[in-house]
Amino acid sequence: MPEEPSKYSLPPHPVLKDYYQDEVARKKRVKHLFDSTAEHYDWINKVMSFGTGERYRLEALERAGLKAGMSVMDIGCGTGVLARHEMDVVGPEGFVVGVDPSSGMLAEAVKRGVHQVAMGRGEKLPLQDQSVDFVTMGYALRHVADLAETFAEYLRVLKPGGTVLLLEIAPPRSRLGYQFTKFYMKYLIPLVTRLGTRDKNAQVLMSYYWDTVEQCVPPRLILEALEKVGFVEAKRHVLFGIFGEYTAKRP
Repeated sequence: MPEEPSKYSLPPHPVLKDYYQDEVARKKRVKHLFDSTAEHYDWINKVMSFGTGERYRLEALERAGLKAGMSVMDIGCGTGVLARHEMDVVGPEGFVVGVDPSSGMLAEAVKRGVHQVAMGRGEKLPLQDQSVDFVTMGYALRHVADLAETFAEYLRVLKPGGTVLLLEIAPPRSRLGYQFTKFYMKYLIPLVTRLGTRDKNAQVLMSYYWDTVEQCVPPRLILEALEKVGFVEAKRHVLFGIFGEYTAKRP
């Protein structure tokens, strides 16, 4: 039996006091960082992924079983990269809504062609019970307040047999891979971001990005959290030792 969300809690990472002092301050700081840097976000992602990020997202959706005619809620949709691919896959008979707490990011998603967007957070979704076939979240899992509460909400809005797909990064297990990835994401990408955008907030956001990756709970606890709230068939597919695709089903 799934555990009661009130009895089970799993923050994705500890308080990061270099950026905020408590949960209320975290929400405000992170929202401000995303709002103020939304216009640069796609450029940063293209640089960071050497232009491969969009293709990878589409392939991940196909591996997870997304098909024409399905209904999808993309949470933490950002500038709409994943949601736009989902629209292409599900076609005119399907439905995609992008949800994000950042108005700046949602504005960029609309520019990209995401027709349905809504303000909201993963912990409290603006959707009725058993409404969608798919729930997705691309690289935003580290920005929710509590994984158990969030996953319980994903379970609530999914139809029976529905799928959740979470794309997330974890530090490589090898020491050399870890050191290289940390140098690249903690120091090089923020520097390139500052030089390329001339935006200090964008630089801070990318430094924060790595710190949340480094401090995030390990993959096994994410899988356990999915199962504890009631998901089944929870698994993680890994590419290049760093990119994780978590999938699970609603019974």
